[in-house]
Amino acid sequence: MTGTDTDAAALFASARERLVDAPRERLGDLQEGRRFLGIPRAARIVPRGTAWHLGVLLLTDDAVLATGDIVRSRAEVRRGFAAESQRRRAELAAAAARGGVPEGATVHLGWHPIDLSALDAASRPLALREGDALVRWSAAGGWMPLARYLDERVELLRHPPERA
Repeated sequence: MTGTDTDAAALFASARERLVDAPRERLGDLQEGRRFLGIPRAARIVPRGTAWHLGVLLLTDDAVLATGDIVRSRAEVRRGFAAESQRRRAELAAAAARGGVPEGATVHLGWHPIDLSALDAASRPLALREGDALVRWSAAGGWMPLARYLDERVELLRHPPERA
């Protein structure tokens, strides 16, 4: 590991220490339904642990992950949809409920690990630029120093705004 990689690892270690009592969110994987006696079963989301949600990052006890989709669990109901994307989100929400996620709880899907020892342009949303660890907080947003980003996100998670 280079000095900057060690710096980024130290920043995440510090964030973990500050987040010990903060709430975590579920991680999951979509498991397509298998056939049982020839009848296809519905897909469900299987649990894969928990993490602190820090904007575009998920922080576990031993890893840093990039976020993917976020779904709020809810029971399956028949309804009409104006768009196919709405239908897909409803299917994912129902799959979360079938997987045992309590109704109304969030679960993260499609996340992927970030290798802190190999930060480059492909390690989105983190990167090294001129020796500094940076995070891109949105697809259209600019780069922000990782230390400042983590400070803001940890503070928001520990002390959320009223009615958030």
